[in-house]
Amino acid sequence: MSPAPVEMVVRTTRFGTLRVMRDDTITFAQGLYGLEDCAEWALLVDSQDATLGWLQSISRGEVALAVVSPRRFVPDYQIRASQADLKSLHLEDTNSAQVLVIVSKDEVGLSLNLKAPLVVNLEQRRGVQLVNSLDQPLQYRISGETSLKRIA
Repeated sequence: MSPAPVEMVVRTTRFGTLRVMRDDTITFAQGLYGLEDCAEWALLVDSQDATLGWLQSISRGEVALAVVSPRRFVPDYQIRASQADLKSLHLEDTNSAQVLVIVSKDEVGLSLNLKAPLVVNLEQRRGVQLVNSLDQPLQYRISGETSLKRIA
């Protein structure tokens, strides 16, 4: 008999109190750039915008990152990574990896970080942020008419 799933209560500044199952968290063993102390994350779907997701830190309730599939805005987006970069994901097939990029907002508008994508093995619940060896921008500006209205 397998042990009962473990539920965690995460108090966040953006979403209030969340109940997250331990089995539903994604582990970024090395953390993310600038957030190396945040290894455990919950991937949340935005109920008001299906194109937008949120990575909510489990250990730091004040940290939530807006994420999207880069191909929604850059249809031919590609990444190049070494096998060593992807080893921690335990992927059987690299085509099964989910690629996400972080969305940021500044006084000019919204941008995508295409240089440092997040690669996630959803089956194994493991992720890694890597530096794309292809020439990609750190801030790829997206149109102000995008549906990503919930980023504040």
